[in-house]
Amino acid sequence: MKIICVGRNYVEHIKELNNEQPDDPVIFMKPETAIPLKHEPFFYPDFSSDVHHEVEILVKINRVGKNIDEKFAHKYYDEIGVGVDFTARDLQSKLKAKGLPWELAKGFNGSAPISGFVPKTDFADLQNLNFRLDVNGETRQLGNTSLMLFKIDYLISFVSRYFLLQQGDILFTGTPKGVGPVNVGDQLTAFIEDKPMLTFDVK
Repeated sequence: MKIICVGRNYVEHIKELNNEQPDDPVIFMKPETAIPLKHEPFFYPDFSSDVHHEVEILVKINRVGKNIDEKFAHKYYDEIGVGVDFTARDLQSKLKAKGLPWELAKGFNGSAPISGFVPKTDFADLQNLNFRLDVNGETRQLGNTSLMLFKIDYLISFVSRYFLLQQGDILFTGTPKGVGPVNVGDQLTAFIEDKPMLTFDVK
């Protein structure tokens, strides 16, 4: 199982981090060990003092595919979910400054909490979905998938040119504006529309 992540897919998030808007999707990976065990909290890593939350809509791949035409991409997933791409921002900044890969800042143990998955048919339009992240009951991030630079089906088509997609692979589709730090003792809850899908503590 692969965890394939998309960076810089919402314009306002690109602006808040002073990044350049990409011409193509920015892709990075997380290892399977980035998914916490069921009901496990997020354990704040000892190598960072500035870990940020990034809430994202997830897509679970349901069959093997490569070089998928965008018009057929919808056949390769039946379910969606929500997750948090935790980022050690201080470490990422150091790596970026040296032109080095981001994996240490993005793929560390427990850095990808994910919800359960629900049928995509539960929603009228996947490209008009509200989703959000609350921290200690306060909304920190609020997004809508209509604001994606690169839509879900395009992302699947693009990624499949480089990586064989397999059943069970998970695609993180990018985060909206509002990313920020978490602290030990925080409780995070991620929603699709107004349905709470994922809740966990920071320890």
